[in-house]
Amino acid sequence: MSPTTPLADRYAEVNARIAEAARRSGRSAQDIIVVAVSKYTEPDQIKALVDLGHRDFGENQVQQLIQREAIMAEYLDRLRVLSTTRRALAGDALLPKSDAAPDIRWHMIGHLQRNKARKVIDIVRLVHSVDSLRLAEELQIAAIKRDQVVEVLVQVNCSGEASKYGCPVPAALPLAEQIETMVNVRVRGMMTMAPLTDNPENVRHVFARCRELFEEMQQAGIGEGQCNLLSMGMSGDYEVAIEEGANIVRLGSAIFGESSAPAEQEVDATAE
Repeated sequence: MSPTTPLADRYAEVNARIAEAARRSGRSAQDIIVVAVSKYTEPDQIKALVDLGHRDFGENQVQQLIQREAIMAEYLDRLRVLSTTRRALAGDALLPKSDAAPDIRWHMIGHLQRNKARKVIDIVRLVHSVDSLRLAEELQIAAIKRDQVVEVLVQVNCSGEASKYGCPVPAALPLAEQIETMVNVRVRGMMTMAPLTDNPENVRHVFARCRELFEEMQQAGIGEGQCNLLSMGMSGDYEVAIEEGANIVRLGSAIFGESSAPAEQEVDATAE
């Protein structure tokens, strides 16, 4: 689509393509969670997407996650005040429950340094990028102090690229089993990134390998039946990822339009 295509049109096209890819894999669009990667867009576009009904947003740098969450929390507070005022004026019975202001689910999708782990657990619904036991231990320490549970995905480097974050394929299941022993960190599934390519078919095998690992994790009993999230696929390859089993895709430019930033940084950041 053209860079000038309205956000609503891009969003509608993405949803249509997701629905078709899900159908090809024997599922429905409702089975797929779309995480809108908001790093390279303006807050007004995030607000516009919320107004279109979208709820899941992802950031790959901690500082920007904190800033965006604060901006959107203020916006949602204003919506709640407006909703309350409208109800007071019209009477609850005259307004549908959907009139209430929504909540946003934030996802940490980029590389997370251990010393910043404590900063994200009060904000995010899911950490996609746990790739080491030491990081999981930092999340555990922070979560214990807050008496809460942190849900995470094990990030695996299924492509074998040195530039990619993620634990090696042979270490994925042992890492998940070690995290499984932690009281305050819960493994919900797996995440991977494929190499950048002009032809998504070239990376289908990467997604297929991650799905196989994910199924091995489930068969091993990780998560006690709650290990059901497979996060893979970006703006250039999300349809193939869905066909190979993804139920979370991370989309930036497909929704918000092209940016001047490198495409791969949509979900993977260098150390902060």
